[in-house]
Amino acid sequence: MSRAEWSPLNPARGDASPKASPLWGDRTGPGASGFLVKFEKGFSSPPHIHNVTYRGVVISGLIHNDDPNAKDMWMPVGSFWTQPAGEAHITAAEGKTNVAYIEIEDGPYLVLPQEEAFDNGERPINLEASNLVWLDASNITWIDLPGTTTSDDKPKIAFLWGKPQDGELNGTLLKLPAGFTVKIHSHDSIFRAVVIQGQPQYQVLGKTKIKTLKPGSYFGSKRESVHQVSSEAEEESTIYVRTKGKFDIISLQPKS
Repeated sequence: MSRAEWSPLNPARGDASPKASPLWGDRTGPGASGFLVKFEKGFSSPPHIHNVTYRGVVISGLIHNDDPNAKDMWMPVGSFWTQPAGEAHITAAEGKTNVAYIEIEDGPYLVLPQEEAFDNGERPINLEASNLVWLDASNITWIDLPGTTTSDDKPKIAFLWGKPQDGELNGTLLKLPAGFTVKIHSHDSIFRAVVIQGQPQYQVLGKTKIKTLKPGSYFGSKRESVHQVSSEAEEESTIYVRTKGKFDIISLQPKS
């Protein structure tokens, strides 16, 4: 995130707008895209709508996103929400540093006045991090975890949207325990991953260069590929994964 290139999310509001930085795709044009959004402490938007539905994951701080008359529900790091196109809402931030990952399926991403509100049939989701349901190898057949013993030392997945078992485009959170290394085998041409928590080390299989990824960092591939990811010895890591269908999680022996 230190190399992020920030610009106003809503240029019409100038300095009063949250800042955005692209990760993949182009939110100002057609097609899917993913980007970071940064909010100042105490930010609260006026009621507004968007022309497209978006999904969000909190990377740092506390974020509220709901109906203009709803009580504040501050979502901490790792929380997930969706905002349907056309529905009036506000977005606010309370943490010292507030950053979220946002993705859309088709741009451009626009901010419009609430007077243009419409009902597209979708309903919003606000999933606080403590309410996520984490599953491990005993629940998911495509996780291979040799050498692990208790549930606490196993990678886990939380399903957010889509049906990977049916080959659909989907989004999941992958949690790696401290000191753990896995290979993530992507079978599809769509694989995009964003670090939500921790500072994992990342390596493309067959290449020697290792990178330390801070929260908000991105890696991905456009063909079948294998990504090696390691959590630090003292800190677990959480990564948001967007892909089509299943991906394999192959455990290596935990680092001593």
